[in-house]
Amino acid sequence: MMFDFTVLLVTATLLTGVIALLSYLSEFRNTFSIISDFSKSIFPILFIVLCLRSFVIEPYKIPSGSMIPTLLVGDFILVKKYQYGIKLPISNQLLISNKFPQYGDIIVFQYPLDKNINYIKRVIGLPGDRIDYIDKHIFINNKKIPHSYVSTHKISKDDIGAGKIVKEKLLDDTYMILVDKNNYGQNFSYVVPKNSYFVLGDNRDNSNDSRYWGPVPADNIIGEAFMVWMFWNSDSEYSFFDRVGVSLN
Repeated sequence: MMFDFTVLLVTATLLTGVIALLSYLSEFRNTFSIISDFSKSIFPILFIVLCLRSFVIEPYKIPSGSMIPTLLVGDFILVKKYQYGIKLPISNQLLISNKFPQYGDIIVFQYPLDKNINYIKRVIGLPGDRIDYIDKHIFINNKKIPHSYVSTHKISKDDIGAGKIVKEKLLDDTYMILVDKNNYGQNFSYVVPKNSYFVLGDNRDNSNDSRYWGPVPADNIIGEAFMVWMFWNSDSEYSFFDRVGVSLN
């Protein structure tokens, strides 16, 4: 079973909160004075951290290269939890609705096949869209998404270029993707169901995404990634200062 920090944080907050309340009873305070004092001190801190992580901003680490060149292995990102509405921690149940994901948004979500795992991908298709993927080109409702060559791919110190960087323009959103020159992939057509989103990794030929397991239900979406706040990868040619502060919007 994967370690779930949110569950631990919620449990610790509730436990210290209950003890802090009980500490106002003289009998409990006299019997458990050390625990009582500690809980009253730590509860406000845990409560603030829980609220920030659950409803405002939460940090995540990028463990794989599926979003290269936008996100690199070793990036630590910040995610706006309130962007698509306010949800309860752990259950992810929607409390207050906000805006809906738009084309090009980079979202963090619970993997549809295992909600204990979080994925990060780019939104390509909205509910009702017809998506066609033909020879590495995307068509949305029969309209081709423009591509233009930018450069050869080089991410790590020993990488001599396994692919090419391509600029993709999705309506008003322009971003870079990585295309493997030696991998032709499979062509397909798909209609995005209601209340779901079609997502792809920017490392287009090396990403486990909607092409393989289907759309992301709206209920699975955690928030929108918007910034790299830290970076650590000794195998990368990029330094800490190259990546910190990079905007994803």
